[in-house]
This record gives sequence, structure tokens and C-alpha cells, in this order.
Amino acid sequence: MRKNILIILILLFSSKALSHTDHYKGLKNIEMDVIRNGEVIGYSNYFFEHKNNIMTVKNYTKFKVKLLGVTVFSVLSESTEKYKKDKLIYFKSTTFQNDKEKYVNLKINETSKKFVIDGSSYKGLANLDCIIGNWWSHKIFKANKQISPLSGSIKEQIVTFLGKEKIVIDNKEYLADHFKLKSKNENLPEEKKLNFDIWYNPENNLILKVKYSRMGEWEYKLKSYQIN
Repeated sequence: MRKNILIILILLFSSKALSHTDHYKGLKNIEMDVIRNGEVIGYSNYFFEHKNNIMTVKNYTKFKVKLLGVTVFSVLSESTEKYKKDKLIYFKSTTFQNDKEKYVNLKINETSKKFVIDGSSYKGLANLDCIIGNWWSHKIFKANKQISPLSGSIKEQIVTFLGKEKIVIDNKEYLADHFKLKSKNENLPEEKKLNFDIWYNPENNLILKVKYSRMGEWEYKLKSYQIN
């Protein structure tokens, strides 16, 4: 009897101890459409590599907003994230926003146990509990601060669970968790505030849709994903 109880406790502990990166083991890619005012204008795609206990995530994002045939807003971005034992150890991005270059170079200082950030908007240290702001990781719901993947700036955030909702993505219905993610600092300029609605599927640990308003109605919506 005692042996059976011990086995059950071990199994329960092991299931709870699964790392965040284990949730994405076997995942090869996530493709998301970037939509503005109901029109697909680009993409944000993630590619995953699992090797020697390192998970590498590469993102390629590209979209353009045109008005009367003229491009009025554009983003072209590439980034690489690396995780070891569920911990972020490296991040690098280069972004051209309206042809203006932004960048982030992040690494860990093993002595101070801090992130060292060299970004176009911020240069300095950050605590290891900060996460990179992205739309593939459900860790974003548990963090108090996020690092901009475009410029390296750090923003405090508040995440609220609004409940479960049925949503349809590509003619398939999901029972999704609906979260609201907002900036903690209400005094930030509107263009710098975080204000997102996010729908997440806990069954496969994927973010299904992100919605926000800024010079139009925007969505990042899951198009497809591939698992080994």
C-alpha cells in the first residue's frame, strides 16, 4: 500500500515538475497571420529546434500597411531565442520599422545573475524573471515584466484571466482561455501601452489569437502548426 502511494506521489510530482520547454517538445513551427481591419497583411512565423538540451526559437515577422497604394507602416523583423533547462539564455533581434533599425542583444551575466541588455531603447540589466514578449509562449501569462523583442525596453504588466470562450480558427472550434494583458503603468503614452486580448488553447499550449487596437484593429491569428 505504501509503495503504491509513493509511486502515485512520484508521478504527481513529476507531472508538475515538467518544464515549460517540455510543453513544446516536438513542436517544429507555428505560423500566424497578421491581420489589420480584417485583411491579412503579413505573417509572424516561429521555428523550433531541440538539440543538446537547448531549445532555439527563430521568428520571422513581416507586414505592410498600405493607403492608396502607398506603404504607410511596415515591419520586417528576425529574432533568435535560446533556452536551457527552461531558462532564457540568449536573445537577439533585428527589426526595421518604417526602415528605421531597432535591435536587441541579450545575454546572462553569471556573476550578477542578471540579463544584460543592449537594445535600441534600453541598455542595462534586467532580472531573470523577465520574459521576452512574444506570441508563442504561454509563460507570458505568468510574468510580471516583459522585454520588448524589438527594442529591449522593459514594461511591467498585469494579466487577468477573463474566462473560457469558444472561438473559431480556420473553421475549427476551440474552448480557449481568454486573458487580458495590460501595462501596469497607466501613465505611459498610448502608443507604448500594452493592451492585448489573448486567446490560448491549454490542450496544446498554443496561443490561438491576439487582438489589439492601434491605428486600426489588429489580430495575430494561428494559421498552422507542425509537430514531429
